[in-house]
Amino acid sequence: QVQLVESGGGLVQAGNSLRLSCAASGRTISGNAMGWFRQGPGKERAFVASINWIGETLYVDSVKGRFTISRDNAKNTMALQMNSLKPKDTAVYYCAFRSNSNFVTPDPSEYQYWGQGTQVPVSS
Repeated sequence: QVQLVESGGGLVQAGNSLRLSCAASGRTISGNAMGWFRQGPGKERAFVASINWIGETLYVDSVKGRFTISRDNAKNTMALQMNSLKPKDTAVYYCAFRSNSNFVTPDPSEYQYWGQGTQVPVSS
């Protein structure tokens, strides 16, 4: 019912920046939250950032001050601006959509729809 497509991933050197985008289509109702999760090599899928319809945001501590999440409600898109990237940021990044709820949350089980993921390798 909701399709998500990530773009913008790719190899990046530590200290540089990268911008990820997520395009949503289908049943994208107004009362929703969107988020970014990541899964590094040998690690569990982890929360990165989330933003709801009115612009409230939530970040994991490790990316505060470096990453900025944003969305364009009219275009049904979301972006993650990643600055000062570190090797520990290396992961597959996933776009997620929480339907019928306007609360941001770090719990992946609360997000019903997921993109295919985009790889972000950060070299040192």
